[in-house]
Amino acid sequence: MIDHIVLVKFGETTTQEQLQEVVDRFKALKKHLTGIVDIQAGINLSEKNKGYQIVLSVRFEDRAALEAYGPNPEHQAVAAYIREVGREDSLIVDIEI
Repeated sequence: MIDHIVLVKFGETTTQEQLQEVVDRFKALKKHLTGIVDIQAGINLSEKNKGYQIVLSVRFEDRAALEAYGPNPEHQAVAAYIREVGREDSLIVDIEI
């Protein structure tokens, strides 16, 4: 299995409502994608977050599922919304478990 973890930093103009919408849209991906074991998302509560407000996590069955995820139109729509509401930076980590 592969854990895919994304931390996202947004600009000062991004609202709490928009952050919550990112979380909700991301969680909704589970019903549109195959090869997902689990999907989690939330607003980062850590005081040591270095400005990264959103945490997104997907556990895939295998690397093939991860590779199919990136270009998937539903995923691309969520990524477009994240950019639209002020994404400034993101960190991505993929680990085999």
